[in-house]
Amino acid sequence: MEGVSVRKIKKICVFCGANSGKDVAFVNAAFHLGEVLGKRKIDLVYGGGKLGLMGCVSTAVAQHERQVLGIIPSVFTVNNLVGETCGKEIKVATMQERLVMMMELSDAFIALPGGFGTLEELFQMISWAQLNIHNKPIGVLNINGFFNGLLSFVDHAVKQEFITPRARKILISATTADELVDKLQAFRFEPDPALSKLKWSPSSSQKEKLDLTLRL
Repeated sequence: MEGVSVRKIKKICVFCGANSGKDVAFVNAAFHLGEVLGKRKIDLVYGGGKLGLMGCVSTAVAQHERQVLGIIPSVFTVNNLVGETCGKEIKVATMQERLVMMMELSDAFIALPGGFGTLEELFQMISWAQLNIHNKPIGVLNINGFFNGLLSFVDHAVKQEFITPRARKILISATTADELVDKLQAFRFEPDPALSKLKWSPSSSQKEKLDLTLRL
């Protein structure tokens, strides 16, 4: 990436399924992503537990002796519902608290294949970037075309003028882990001139107000 400024990324938050999916390629890609993060000396933040792709990526990062942090709602730890977190674990009260902490503790975000929860986390981070709450890069690892439909929908929303071309640049995609991490490191945030004027208070009371607003 000669001539391109490289963003320093120490921790990446990975959103992904608590299931393994139908295609073994998803499991292989999750393990490989963990290996890539480990070899690049990047630590992992994730949703905790050891189920599905979440367990694959966290195990691979830990095997490469990088730090793994699982942020998990306390309700999921009852009766060992999601299995033991691979690394340090922080318990939180709500899903929203979990996502806010993930945002604060990570330098970038990657989504692997997953279901509604993965998509919620992905689009929450995108909308927060659009609102100038953070300026961290966000990408999807498009394994075997899993995200093709989603990316087509986003491009359709741009054509229909519900998403601006500037905002569309927030969502990065790649088909390999190395390519995606390279793109995240090269990402240059371009805030919307109007939304960049928003000033979000770091106080807890303001965060609670923000959470309510973003649910509407």
